[in-house]
Amino acid sequence: MEIDLGKLPFDLDFHPSNNLVAAGLITGQFLLYRYAAESTPQRLLEVNAHTESCRALRFVNEGRAVVTGSPDCSILATDIETGTTVVRLENSHEAAVNRIVNLTESTIASGDDEGCIKVWDTRQRSCCNSFNVHEEYISDMTFASDSMKLIGTSGDGTLSVCNLRSNKVQTRSEFSEDELLSVVIMKNGRKVICGTQTGTLLLYSWGFFKDCSDRFVDFSPNSVDALLKLDEDRVITGSENGIISLVGILPNRIIQPIAEHSEYPVERLAFSHDRKFLGSISHDQTLKLWDLEELLQVSGSTMSNHSALSDSDSDGMDVDDSTTKPSKGTKKKNTSKGQNFSSSNNFFADLD
Repeated sequence: MEIDLGKLPFDLDFHPSNNLVAAGLITGQFLLYRYAAESTPQRLLEVNAHTESCRALRFVNEGRAVVTGSPDCSILATDIETGTTVVRLENSHEAAVNRIVNLTESTIASGDDEGCIKVWDTRQRSCCNSFNVHEEYISDMTFASDSMKLIGTSGDGTLSVCNLRSNKVQTRSEFSEDELLSVVIMKNGRKVICGTQTGTLLLYSWGFFKDCSDRFVDFSPNSVDALLKLDEDRVITGSENGIISLVGILPNRIIQPIAEHSEYPVERLAFSHDRKFLGSISHDQTLKLWDLEELLQVSGSTMSNHSALSDSDSDGMDVDDSTTKPSKGTKKKNTSKGQNFSSSNNFFADLD
């Protein structure tokens, strides 16, 4: 299935339990669609959410609302039944909001263009912590729920680990000359995979985040803008050249290209709630819904031709306990600005 969005999309997310998908657009709007196999998707909502682009978007509150973020520095919660505003936080960040991810049932995280990550507690209805950890934009985040660690990547070429139990930045990687664009956790929590601007996949061992343990360069020179974990051994990549690929990790190999967006960069990837569909958005202004079973059947014959090699890496856990500055890079951001969360105290108040 293919949905013509009409404008450049920046983010997408699937409803956690129903056949609904939403996309945020460069116009500041977000669109909500209902989809079903072998039928044309139906547009349910078109919301003028922001005065600038809608860069980040996630379903919250069991799918009853959509939270969006924008370069206008606001975060907006919208009721998906009515399309009306639940609450708008005008000054959620001091810079453009670039990324929003779900953490637990009651928390989300947002990252901005100046390297600040904030954690929002939807139950306490406020911002519960702020990590000024990067010098450049937050490109992606992922969450290790078992250890309550938030992994962030940035255009400054570093990866950070924020401990949500201690509310401290646990560690930060050494500086890489490559912008880090996307991140997933794999191998039962023992490996963190980052996609980069030059197309190299950087593999970090959990607990040893100072420097990557392995590099996979087969996508170069096309940037890897999106990563989506399929299982503990395979990841789906979205690249600058429009190709969506199935990739094996340890052993590292491109198993097979599985889909494409006509040479236009792939912006984001996501699974539907039942994992029947893979969703992708691209600079070709389309949202495509791919039958995941069909995609994997195509790659199945390729997989059977490879011998399964075990990942013998036995790295320990949680070794890096101190925050370190990158060894080189851009000028460090001034983080001495006062944090004023008074305007956020009632954020999410009406989502209960």
